[in-house]
Amino acid sequence: MTKKEESPKREAEWGAGVGSMFKGLADLVEKLGDLAEKGEQLKRSGQFETKEGLRGIYGFNVRMGGLKGEEVRVEPFGNLRRDAKSGETVVQEVREPVVDIFTEKDHLLIIAEMPGIRAGDIRLEVQGDLLNIVAERDQKRYRKELLLPEIYPREKMKITCNNGILEIRCRK
Repeated sequence: MTKKEESPKREAEWGAGVGSMFKGLADLVEKLGDLAEKGEQLKRSGQFETKEGLRGIYGFNVRMGGLKGEEVRVEPFGNLRRDAKSGETVVQEVREPVVDIFTEKDHLLIIAEMPGIRAGDIRLEVQGDLLNIVAERDQKRYRKELLLPEIYPREKMKITCNNGILEIRCRK
């Protein structure tokens, strides 16, 4: 096939790909509208392996406020990041866990999903209202930086971890 004959075929394939992408976006927008009415959340994730043997994990949570009037929040997680210098997406060895924060009556509850991690593998770093969660066990490494709604002293944070689910109870 000559280059002239290939060009319309490529354009047709590209057009089909773009059409498929727009359909996917339209479906996502429709789901977000449904979620906004119900005050629910949407969560998507996936993984792949690179030529170098690194496993790329990606995903996002979309949280809708619903009747409570809370803001819509999109929270990415995983170990894919855009390199600031090259602009390329790269797989990092450190994963960003999924984290939920709940304001309870007498404390702040933080829940993080870090499969394969135990309580002894976790280190908390607190600087004012900034909390860094760092965990490492075997080949699994996690890191998450959280901006807390107010300052909580490190000595008033109680950590429990069961089956990779970290719970941090922050009291004043």
